[in-house]
Amino acid sequence: MIGENGEQLGIMSSREALQLAEEAGVDLVKIAPTAKPPVCKIVDYGKFRYEQARKEKEAKKKQKVIDVKEIRLSPNIDTNDLNTKVNAAKKFLQKGDRVKVTLRFRGREMAHMASSKHILDDFAQALADVSVVEKAPKVEGRSMTMFLTEKR
Repeated sequence: MIGENGEQLGIMSSREALQLAEEAGVDLVKIAPTAKPPVCKIVDYGKFRYEQARKEKEAKKKQKVIDVKEIRLSPNIDTNDLNTKVNAAKKFLQKGDRVKVTLRFRGREMAHMASSKHILDDFAQALADVSVVEKAPKVEGRSMTMFLTEKR
């Protein structure tokens, strides 16, 4: 049991606690209902809810949402095009986003999937100074994907 001003009132029955709260003209609120014994506080419930909402809003403001940005490549990409995609990925990584690099295969390109893995390896190598490979290249259907995250 915690009093109005934050002082410890000790362990007591719920009837006694409710009586104390009614005498003070405020509510009895369970702060930690899962604790043994449950922790209750004598406080105005409306004010308590307002304070809780404010704390949650403040915590939400401080958190960073990490997006997943996708960069699509094809097996017959030229070096300059690859460099352009590397620069785009570098910008995403510096913003703090994860990058999903997808190598898409169409038609006859499916027969040469194994020989195209070096494109993703080159991509990861070009970004080695700012990123780390989170998930290694993996074949999923008609595409090969790899995830990169910012180096910490």
